[in-house]
Amino acid sequence: MSLETGGGPLTARVMTVIRQRIANRSLIAGARLPSIRALAQSQQVSTSTVADAYERLVAEGAIQSRPGSGFYVASQAAPLALSEIGPKLDRAIDPLWVSRQSLDAGDDDLKPGCGWLPPAWFPEEGLRRALRGLARADSAALSDYGTPLGLAPLRQLIGRRLTEKGVEASPDQILLTESGTQSIDLICRFLVEPGDVVLVDDPCYFNFQALLRAHRVTMVSVPYTPNGPDLDAFAKVCAERRPRLYITNSAIHNPTGATLSPVTAHRVLKLADQFALTIVEDDIFADFETQPAPRLAAFDGLQRVVQIGSFSKTLSASARCGFIAARPDWIDGLVDLKIATTFGAGRLNAEVTLAVLRDGGYRKHLEALRLRLSRARVEVGARLHDLGLTPWIEPQAGMFLWCRLPDGIEASAVARAALSQKIVLAPGNAFSVAQSAGSYLRFNVSQCQDERVFTVLKAAIGEALKAESRP
Repeated sequence: MSLETGGGPLTARVMTVIRQRIANRSLIAGARLPSIRALAQSQQVSTSTVADAYERLVAEGAIQSRPGSGFYVASQAAPLALSEIGPKLDRAIDPLWVSRQSLDAGDDDLKPGCGWLPPAWFPEEGLRRALRGLARADSAALSDYGTPLGLAPLRQLIGRRLTEKGVEASPDQILLTESGTQSIDLICRFLVEPGDVVLVDDPCYFNFQALLRAHRVTMVSVPYTPNGPDLDAFAKVCAERRPRLYITNSAIHNPTGATLSPVTAHRVLKLADQFALTIVEDDIFADFETQPAPRLAAFDGLQRVVQIGSFSKTLSASARCGFIAARPDWIDGLVDLKIATTFGAGRLNAEVTLAVLRDGGYRKHLEALRLRLSRARVEVGARLHDLGLTPWIEPQAGMFLWCRLPDGIEASAVARAALSQKIVLAPGNAFSVAQSAGSYLRFNVSQCQDERVFTVLKAAIGEALKAESRP
């Protein structure tokens, strides 16, 4: 084999040349690529190098081979990395804005607007122990599909953890999923049809909105208060619009950090019963709590409430594992949908999750994490206050601070200015169906440990204030 083949530097260079030509549209879908000999001459490499590069691009789906004719740009070229085309600064501030910018960010970019912990804040040693143990497991654990409900020992453990928070659920009422997002997707497939009305908080987690848009439902929102949804607005929407679902956080609300009060919880459940409303309670931040908050699922007994959870916030964002806890007669229908959309369960992720949760170090990790976040909320809150931002409330737990900018400043303008400096912020209207949070930003305190965050934020606010003062 030539030194130029086998996926070496020259092959990679040729592949990069073709990808860039596709990215800048000098080669469009359906266009014929240069012949192997012509490209080899122009790039000053051997024909075997170009042939290898073309074969690899075919395997990626970026180009197609037509025997006897040559190679052509695929009609659906493989998605390009953000680093190859630059950040899309002109993307509208919509429910996908923060997710796209955060997930596409480079290693050197800072993400105070994202919704997860930095890698160093996860239980890395526990994960490595779990992976080493899994490497010694039998072949079925490594290679076979999981059962439709998911790994039984993990469902039993989740049931015990739910009981600690007052939610009674047998293992057979618990369905493992790939993530909290997949949990909501399955529930929406199970319970709503296009055009149905679904109620959310305002503000609410932006991916609730993105998922609901994908299901083509009609979203309505009610203002969120420090104690939960505005009850008068909630009752009015229920009476006038008859929503099918209400999706919310209870323990630690995203993005505000607020906690549902017992009085509000009872009133919401009465309204749900009165108007035949099903509630999806996203409890993904449960392990951040220092004191357990009221759970709608605990008060309701999983009758009108479906609770979902995930371990991506405290264990690993890479080992995707979530769950649904629901009434027994709904589980079979949800399992059927899971099989139809993903077939078997992700057994490897479930095995890793189980091993870490059983590890005595996980509880110690959570204790240390809560303390670390508490300190970070105080420190970051003080730094933001010095820049003129005002927290909506002082959260008792979690990673988020929901802050108002100085009067007259739009969060979207600040976010765009910060993005140009490789800082990803979370502008308020990404969280608001009513588009009423234009002066707010959500900050993840765990991702605000670099001085550049505050330097860039200060400059962006300063520029916005100058622009506001100009005649």
